[in-house]
Amino acid sequence: MSALRMTDVTTVLFDADGNLFPSEPVALQASAPVTDRLAKALGLTERFTPESLRVATTGRNFRSLASEFSAGGGRWSEPVRRLTDEELERWVEEENRVVSEYLRLHLQPDAAVVDAVTRIADAFSVAVVSASSIWRLQACFSATGLASFFPPHLCFSAEDSLPTPVSKPNPAIYLEALKRLGLRPEQGVAIEDSVRGVQAAVAAGCPTIGNLAFVEADDRGTLAAELRAAGASAVVETWAEAVDLLEQQQPVGALVGPDHDVAEIQEHR
Repeated sequence: MSALRMTDVTTVLFDADGNLFPSEPVALQASAPVTDRLAKALGLTERFTPESLRVATTGRNFRSLASEFSAGGGRWSEPVRRLTDEELERWVEEENRVVSEYLRLHLQPDAAVVDAVTRIADAFSVAVVSASSIWRLQACFSATGLASFFPPHLCFSAEDSLPTPVSKPNPAIYLEALKRLGLRPEQGVAIEDSVRGVQAAVAAGCPTIGNLAFVEADDRGTLAAELRAAGASAVVETWAEAVDLLEQQQPVGALVGPDHDVAEIQEHR
């Protein structure tokens, strides 16, 4: 693990699910019945509960799981039929709709996160780099009071922002975000809560912070070690720690970015 280096950083790239809000347990409640219906439709013998789905999908999205179900020859039982491209899109759209509406109803603002993002956005440009759809992200931001920080043009979705959707740890969504924001990798520090997310950010060349804020206390020691092994240069347990770390590392040049100009830099000196 290398020390966190932020000499050139201008932008903080946030993962969303499990990082900015504890959406994953909530989303699993809504996604498990849809996943179970898909498994039955394909003739798979597996059945899914929220917990078994969590184990199967950590750091991945529904599209990649549905594609695995349909392809056969992997960890799942052999399907009796394959999904057509059109059927896959319908299933993805259905799961996205169900989960997004459920999240909109059940997530709530977290004062610690809102305060942290406010402080970070005062010093850096910000964007979101996620495996989730833009639709789901906007539902979550609306429910958690973060929508003003992350309008659609600052949200990069592995589901919607790429020519071919992929999941982390593929770094494609980070590379696409860097390209569209006009950043070199070393200019964007990523904050991720999962091993796959850290792997994606590190593969794209971004300095990366592992975040345990929404991880159960009993799991933090193990996951912290895994995040460091995946390439995280630092690991924090709270959003307050993340803010402190960024402020300690922050050079004057951090204020140069798409939303800051020289006058603003002078104000912060």
